[in-house]
Amino acid sequence: MTDRQIEILLVEDNNDDVELTLHALRKENLANHIHVARDGEEALDFLFCNGPHADRSFERPPRLILLDLKLPKVDGMEVLRRLKADSRTQCIPVVILTSSKEERDLVKGYGLGANSYIQKPVDFDQFRETVKNVGLYWLLINQAPVIAGVGKGAAQY
Repeated sequence: MTDRQIEILLVEDNNDDVELTLHALRKENLANHIHVARDGEEALDFLFCNGPHADRSFERPPRLILLDLKLPKVDGMEVLRRLKADSRTQCIPVVILTSSKEERDLVKGYGLGANSYIQKPVDFDQFRETVKNVGLYWLLINQAPVIAGVGKGAAQY
């Protein structure tokens, strides 16, 4: 998928949540190109064009990251910390989409630069509606900056 713009990087290890999220986004025609990372390490490799994603380019960052917190290998907070600390990825909007009800996770997530924090609804229809609204806002309504100096040309986040 190196020649197409990845619209969303979904970082989620729960198969049911992956399927629900993909279904909701595709049903609303909100994203055609979604990359799923099943753990934090894979997400970082994808974002920073390492390992199996070394053929990717920083010129085509995802337009949105949906990030779970409880991930294998590298947890979601560490993924968020690393991407917000790097000038090449810090402007990519990150929506934490998690089942965590912990106030400390919410505070820490925003402290590390998350753009939004959403607790996953348990109800199927509410989950689908939430994902739809997130996609509508971040992919269609929100105005993303054009960042100069990324790769050979400007990248729009």
